[in-house]
Amino acid sequence: MIQSIQDALTERGYTDLTPVQKAVTDDDYLGADLLVSAQTGSGKTVAFGLAIAPTLLGEEQRFDRAAAPLALVIAPTRELALQVKRELMWLYAKAGAVVASCVGGMDMRDERRALDRGAHIVVATPGRLRDHIQRGSIDLSEARAVVLDEADEMLDLGFREDLEFILSEAPETRRTLMFSATVPASIARLAKSYQKDAIRVTTKAENSQHSDIEYRAMAVAPRDAENSLINVLRYYEAPTAIVFCNTRAMVNRLTTRFSNRGFSVVALSGELSQNERTHALQSLRDGRARVCVATDVAARGIDLPNLELVIHAELPNNHETLLHRSGRTGRAGRKGVSALIVPAKMRRKAERLLQGAKVKAEWGDAPSADDVNARDEERLFNDPVWNDTASDSEAGLVAKLVERFSPEQLATAYTRLFRERQSAPEDLAPSGSDAPKERPAFGASVWFSVSVGRNDNAEPRWLLPAMCRAGDLTKDDIGAIRIQQNASFVEILKTSEEGFLRALGEDMKLEDGAIVTRLEKAPDFASMPRPKGGGGKKSFNKKPYDKKPYDKKPHRGGDYDTPPRPAATEQPKSGKSIADERPKGAVTGHKSQGDKKPYEKKPYEKKGDKKPYDKKPYEKRGDKPDYDKKPSGKKPFKKADGDKPFRKNDGDKPRFDKKPGGKKPFKKSEGGKPAGKRPSSSANDTSKRFTPPGGKTKPRVNKGAGATPKRGKGKP
Repeated sequence: MIQSIQDALTERGYTDLTPVQKAVTDDDYLGADLLVSAQTGSGKTVAFGLAIAPTLLGEEQRFDRAAAPLALVIAPTRELALQVKRELMWLYAKAGAVVASCVGGMDMRDERRALDRGAHIVVATPGRLRDHIQRGSIDLSEARAVVLDEADEMLDLGFREDLEFILSEAPETRRTLMFSATVPASIARLAKSYQKDAIRVTTKAENSQHSDIEYRAMAVAPRDAENSLINVLRYYEAPTAIVFCNTRAMVNRLTTRFSNRGFSVVALSGELSQNERTHALQSLRDGRARVCVATDVAARGIDLPNLELVIHAELPNNHETLLHRSGRTGRAGRKGVSALIVPAKMRRKAERLLQGAKVKAEWGDAPSADDVNARDEERLFNDPVWNDTASDSEAGLVAKLVERFSPEQLATAYTRLFRERQSAPEDLAPSGSDAPKERPAFGASVWFSVSVGRNDNAEPRWLLPAMCRAGDLTKDDIGAIRIQQNASFVEILKTSEEGFLRALGEDMKLEDGAIVTRLEKAPDFASMPRPKGGGGKKSFNKKPYDKKPYDKKPHRGGDYDTPPRPAATEQPKSGKSIADERPKGAVTGHKSQGDKKPYEKKPYEKKGDKKPYDKKPYEKRGDKPDYDKKPSGKKPFKKADGDKPFRKNDGDKPRFDKKPGGKKPFKKSEGGKPAGKRPSSSANDTSKRFTPPGGKTKPRVNKGAGATPKRGKGKP
């Protein structure tokens, strides 16, 4: 390893390298293209910094004067790019490297000036780097290495075209290194296209989970999904926590709610400006904020100190996103918890995500209010403040408190002050409380009949309140209600029978006059007839179409004893045709003469008769109707001499230059074209007014008794 790089690692406190850092610095991989997959939080940023160091420095310990960039590092988000820049700055500080950044949301003029001054390493996002290349602000001719960090995320965000453009502009002699937590098929295809004999480096077992992350799946009732987030934050009291959401709207909602409950919270989403996102991350690093509510894109690849808790307020869409979210904690050997909030209807999805990510989660309920209070007591008793002695400035106040108040009063005041600093936990319902509950056994009961049924439009929603009002009952006193055709049956608790009969009185009638009768035993509903075809007032013992009004009417053309029509293959004995053998008036075309109503014969159905419309003179076969003449022989319209009428099938074109009277619509010059422009019309020019045929125009009177009335809308 280069000595200047080794000195920087030692100064930073690195005593040993992580597995991925050891793998990429292997002598066998020197100068080769690499496709590296490693767990999130395993030190990939330092790993590719170590991997490209021999390519950039060679045998030298320090860089020469900065000019065109020697290395490009491309990251999907602005936060990740700036984080990578900070890591590479301390790693290459003793080597004298100049690291510049080109990310969206920053002033492009400042970036252009930094590139003009020269940089050894440029860290950029795909879109902004492509803009600089197209504007000619950056020269890639000297680039020796290109690193794609979180390559799978860049493809998911739609940066494929930008990446292909950037890689095509870089020299072909470059090294290309791709780092990602997962290597899907899209990454493999991109590596095959833009890498030369890439070596696949895998530093984690495909069937093992991150040992530093504890996965917890918490089943909650759907209505308590947001309340459980408050209890989880209060239960763990992590120095820094991230709550992941799927949409910006959910980020804004939870940020507002956490702020109202007293949490120091910041938001990270794509709708925020770069300045706002930078301040939010700095607040988390400084400890001014403890909770970050973020979307997947905004929090991609960020590394926050003391991040011990990741909460999935909404389940991710795939297991890769689950791994990336959870990988924000448990980094660099630190322990962390990844908690999934799982409503009852989302349990199957959560199980599929965990199975796809090849991680095992501990299932249980979200922390209840009692669990949070018990954890608070544990933290209170374990606080080292109990072992500290009072300082000189505190001794006087302590003496006054002990002298004035009793131990119980002091303990009560301290407990209240301790709880006031914390947000009160939520009282959660059991996770299965939203499921339909089974109704307990009704108990001993008696049955009553009511003299109204389905024929009287009786319904349970009417009968239940009527029984309760008339019999002084509650809905818990009434069991089953069965509506039949002519009566209804109601089940009432045995213990409520006496009060029910006393309230009804001797008449045993409801408020609408329905008579109630006590039954000696439960009715036998199986023996009661059931309606067919929808019930109602129709008879259900007999089909409504069994009897028809025309069943007993005699047939006009013959009686019902007429023998059926012979089959098509049967030959008549007399040698005549089947039609001749058929008796007059026999109904044909039916299998049974009595099954269907016989059709009446119309006068024109006799054999040999012609239909009424067959007698038109122009209906003869081969003749075409003459549309030029009406039946009376007159022409359809008056033609001018020498003009031909416009016929649909005629090859002549209509003559629009002449009116039926032979007058031209306007004066035409020689050649058939209008002579110049037509004169514009004027309302004051009476000579241009329309003159009806055979008449003269009357002068228009604008005012006075003889004024010409104006036409209004809708008037003739």
